[in-house]
Order: sequence, then structure tokens, then C-alpha cells
Amino acid sequence: MAGRAGEGPRHPALHGDGWAERLLDHLRPGARDPRRVVDWLAAAVQGTVCLQAADGTLLAGTPVCLDPDLAADVTTGRISAAAVQDGDRHLRLVAVRAPEPRPAAAALLAVARAAPFDRRAAEIVTHTAGVVELLLRERELTAAGHRLRRATADLRLAILQLLMVEDTVSARRVAAGLWPGLLDTDSACVYIVEGHPAERDALAEDCLVVTRGQALVVRCPAMDGHVIVLSPAPATAERLRSLVGDRPGTFLGGSVRQNLAQTATAYGQAVSALAVARFRPGQTAVYAERTHPERLMDPGALHAWSAAVLRPLDTLPHHTRAELLATTRLGLEFTAVSAGKVLGVSRNTVRARMDRVEALLGADFSDLTVRATAHLALNTQAALTEELAATLPGPSSVRLGDLLAGPGLRAWARDLLDRLVRDGRDLRGTLRAWIAADGNAERAAQELGVHAQTVREHVRGAEPVLERQLLAAGTDLYEVVLAHLALGDLAAPALLRANPGQPDSPVHG
Repeated sequence: MAGRAGEGPRHPALHGDGWAERLLDHLRPGARDPRRVVDWLAAAVQGTVCLQAADGTLLAGTPVCLDPDLAADVTTGRISAAAVQDGDRHLRLVAVRAPEPRPAAAALLAVARAAPFDRRAAEIVTHTAGVVELLLRERELTAAGHRLRRATADLRLAILQLLMVEDTVSARRVAAGLWPGLLDTDSACVYIVEGHPAERDALAEDCLVVTRGQALVVRCPAMDGHVIVLSPAPATAERLRSLVGDRPGTFLGGSVRQNLAQTATAYGQAVSALAVARFRPGQTAVYAERTHPERLMDPGALHAWSAAVLRPLDTLPHHTRAELLATTRLGLEFTAVSAGKVLGVSRNTVRARMDRVEALLGADFSDLTVRATAHLALNTQAALTEELAATLPGPSSVRLGDLLAGPGLRAWARDLLDRLVRDGRDLRGTLRAWIAADGNAERAAQELGVHAQTVREHVRGAEPVLERQLLAAGTDLYEVVLAHLALGDLAAPALLRANPGQPDSPVHG
């Protein structure tokens, strides 16, 4: 039959009542659903339609009783279609082909109805099978793409976790296959981009785009709104700043450049900088932008003291020691749950490792001054280079009090805590009592004779003044504790109950 001018021949069976156009409508974006196609087919041929997977699992429609041998012939590829009469039922079975080179079908489309299949009904079934094939193939490709993106994200997280425990060799090996050259460096910076948790996936994708393959971008497993970016490229910082500048309510914190083995330290620095970024008009901050107490201490004395404090761990195998140190550093920065998520272990594993370090050091990590002192020792040890280690003397008699007595450090501590005096409330007195009570607002309130909520409000009020997070334990809080220790507002803790070399001689932090 000839069509209208300018058109090719029209097949009456395909175009007579427009069913082909209605079938093709199911391929439009937003309408691609095999279940809707099956429902449409059932109405179009006035029958019962079943779409089932090759293993017999129902995918859409209504179950149809089929001869298992006949169904197997179609799904295994021995025949492509079958038409049979079963009592008062007429059946059509059509294979929904899987992508090449698999010979078997991906699914089986079965249609049963009371009337015999005329040419129109048969062609509708055949063409519908083709549409279903396209939809199932698209679904499979979408699922495969999702699995690939998930596997890639899991690999990025695994690489970060290896770096967190100082296993740089394994991290480079894993990264080399997918991101050649990314970790062919001795040092890098860690950045944390914080946004609304509901927008994190889009934020992570944007981080991947702006870093142009020069960064390890990881959705933080501990904080829903955080994206972690590790990059050796100097341009990354400016690119991320530009990204944050275009997003209200998004913040960026960055570390100083650190050796890859000190990724955990860099991560802690980025978290600390992120806290400052929340108070900055530009929504960004870098850890190096402020003075930190350890930089005002004599480097040789600081490293010698740190080595002496951590000497009980030196007898452990290198891998075990590195694992314990890395876990404890993170455990002192964050909760056991968060540290476990970052490291890819359970919170009980984090606690068990920290308990072991406590036992080896003879320390009590429930004491805030002990935690601050241990944090200083652990991060100092993490920054120790082989060159500096070779110059350190043997067992050292340096004490924490010696490190805190320097005029530069005392001036820094005085300047920091004097900021609190400008507030009409006694923020400094409240903060000192709160630290002495190991961060327990109720105990501090009893000591001060005020309500616990007043203590919390004062501590929270001190945060923007000091530009440091205090209610969340971590580097910021420990620096404030060290400032109190330097000025003598708090007593120096006994980090070790006894020196392993001299059992009866207590070693004070």
C-alpha cells in the first residue's frame, strides 16, 4: 500500500490503529519501564502477559503456567519463539535477547489469551519483545555503570584507608592501575569540603571535575556532609576555593603539605581548618594560617621527648606499631565510631587498639590533659623524618614542663586565652573548670556552682572567640589544653605511670 506523498510504504498491520506509535512511546525518557510495557501489551492483545528472567523469576506482569521444557528451549536459545495451543489457551513465547555474545536469552516474554493470535496480535508481541529487550539492556547498563562507580568509590576509600595507617606501598599499588601517577609523590595536602549531606554526591562529582584527575576524591565514611580530597597538585587548593566560593553554605578546610605516611595527621589538620572556615567570610581556611604550639617548641627537645614517651611501642612489629599509632591518633581526634569508619574497622577494634596503647604507655585517656599530651607526642612522632631521627640522642630526660616553659609558647598561650577575658562572661574560668573536669559539663557546673547548661553555653561561646572547636574533641581542644598547661592553669599530667627503663621512676608528660 502506498503512503502519502513524501512517505515510504506503510504496513497496515503496523500503522492501522497506531499501536506501534504507542509502543514506541515507552522508549521516551521518563517512560522507560518494562512493567508499563507489559501492562500495555496485556491490554493491546487482551491477554495475560508474563515477563520472567531466564531463571524463572517474575520481572513484570502476571504469572503464566508454562511447559518448563518449552520455556527452557526459548531461554537457552535453541529456538527464538514458540506458538502453542494448550487446551483453551493460546500461547506465544518470545525470547528477550541478551547482549552479544551470550547465546541465551536475558528473559522470556509469554502471552496467553483465549483467542488465537492473528497477524496483528503476533506482530505486537514480537515488536514488544524488542522494546523490552532495549529497556532491559538499558537497565543492565545503568546497573553496571552504578556498580562501576561504586567500585571506583570503594577503591578510592580503600586507598585513603591504607594511607591512614601509613601503608603507602599498598596504597600506591592499588592506585597505579586506575590513576597512574597520582601517588607518585612523597607528599600531598588533604582538604575537606563540607556541604549539605543531601547534596554530597553532586559536590563529590564537582570535586572530581575541578581537580581534573589530580586528586583522590572520597566521600567521607564518617561525616555525611564531607568530601575528602587528597592531592599532590599545588593547583588543587585554588580550584577547590573557586568551587566553594560558588556554593553558599559550603566550607573548605585544608592541611599543610604532609608526607603521604602522615595522611592521618593531614586529615586532622584539615578538620581543624574546617572549623575555622565556618567563621571566615570566604568559607575557607588552611591549617598553616595560624600558629600552633608545637611550632614554638624546641624541635630537638620535642622529638626527643616524644620518642621517650612512645618508646614502649618500639618493641612491636613495625606494621602493628604503625597501625596502633595511626588508630590512636584518629581515636584522639574523633569518636571511636567515626575513626572506625575512616579506617574501615569497627568501633570495637578502634577501642581495643587504643586500650592496648593506653596499657603500653600506662596512660589514662579519659583525662583530657593526658589526651592532649598523648596527641602532641603521637603527631610529633608522625612528623619525624629519618634525617631528624638520626640526630636525636638516646633516652631523654626532657619533660613536658620543659617544652612548655619557652617564652614564645607562653606568650602564644597568654595571647590565646586573654581573648576570653574581653567577653563579659567568665569564659576563661568556665573553660578551665570544664577541661579540669575532662569535658564533663555536669562536674564542672558543680565545681563552679552554676547550671550545666551555663557551662555548655560558655564553652560554645568560647569557640568563635578562639576560632577553635571545643565541644568536639580534637586538635583544637588539645591546643587550648596545652595553653592552660603552659600558663600553669592546669597541672602537667603524668602520661606514663613508670619509665620502662626505670620501673620506680615516674615519667611526667
